[in-house]
Amino acid sequence: MTYFEFSNPTKLCSGSGAIEHLAYELEILGASHPMVLSDAMLAKIGTLKRVLEALADVKIGRIFTDIPRDSSVETVNQIAKEYREFGCDALIAVGGGSVLDTAKGVRLLIGQDADNLLDLMGSECVPKGKHIPFLAVPTTAGTGSEATAVAVIKNPALNIKMEYISQQLMPDTAILDPRMTVTLPPRITASTGMDTLCHAIEAYSCLQKNPVSDAYAAEAIRIVRENLLRAVRFGNSKDARLAMANASFLAGAAFSNSMVGVVHAIGHALGGVCHVPHGDAMNILLPTGMKFNYKVCRESYGELLLYLAGPEVYEKTPKQKRAARAIAEVVHMREKLHRLTGLPVTLKEAGVDPAKFPEVAKVALNDGAVIVNPRQVTYEAVIRILEVSYGD
Repeated sequence: MTYFEFSNPTKLCSGSGAIEHLAYELEILGASHPMVLSDAMLAKIGTLKRVLEALADVKIGRIFTDIPRDSSVETVNQIAKEYREFGCDALIAVGGGSVLDTAKGVRLLIGQDADNLLDLMGSECVPKGKHIPFLAVPTTAGTGSEATAVAVIKNPALNIKMEYISQQLMPDTAILDPRMTVTLPPRITASTGMDTLCHAIEAYSCLQKNPVSDAYAAEAIRIVRENLLRAVRFGNSKDARLAMANASFLAGAAFSNSMVGVVHAIGHALGGVCHVPHGDAMNILLPTGMKFNYKVCRESYGELLLYLAGPEVYEKTPKQKRAARAIAEVVHMREKLHRLTGLPVTLKEAGVDPAKFPEVAKVALNDGAVIVNPRQVTYEAVIRILEVSYGD
């Protein structure tokens, strides 16, 4: 590699009590009338309430909780309209990937003085607009959206998930507090954790990888190995929860700079066409995607065995067998999570209709992630990955 770029401008506030830093972080960003975005479930179970208590001395302009699981262009446009109507001057997003990506879309619209997100489609196609202070408080440890320049937002009219990539999407501050994820059920903890693992593995092996993204990705994988099962088994473990939140941030920063690959391309398509939850899709597709890339990724997968299995296994495994053992470790992790939580390991278990494979393949081939996959992705290859991942 003779040239690469790496950007990670988001300030990280990580640890128990991090939420209590929100008001201060808002103040130093010069904002005093924020719009708070979340979803109905987080409002119902009290997670949002905890954040609002930390903002007791802040004059909140608007609280919007009607964000669906897969946010849409229409939702983003509506929130941007209300942001202006209520005279807000900042965004605080409390939630998972859908909420955070929604906030990114709103920030893009406000910053560019636009009304329709569809007018801003593309990758790095918008100039630096008005700065809108943006604080992200993730309530899952998986998407890494708090550390990325990427937003995935659904276009219901076309039944696809669109990727927006721009440095203008990056949050100013990410607040990682283990109290935000202790209420996550074991199955969702497992699903989002495998999303983190997939981000890191694909970031480490795609064409745009670089030494800095490799360092972030490798550390994320190590943390997942040591903490995901603990977080699933002992949901109240703040140490495990915080570790997984940190891993999610690291993996997000890694893939935001190096991008991902075929697993995410197909996963996005499965989400848009078949409504498979993203983390579930990553869990199902990751081993098959790694096997597809095995011929060109043996060296990088072999290196990852150190982080997937630890130094003892790495040292005892012959160099020529390390890549295969790395894939086996991913499968082993997946099997454990399946036994513990019922997390699906096949597309059949996820309720996917094989008749939709052709449509999924066509959508996947138009996903930007295939461009940086280390092996060329064809229609036939996607169909084969889907068939193998379907199971019998």
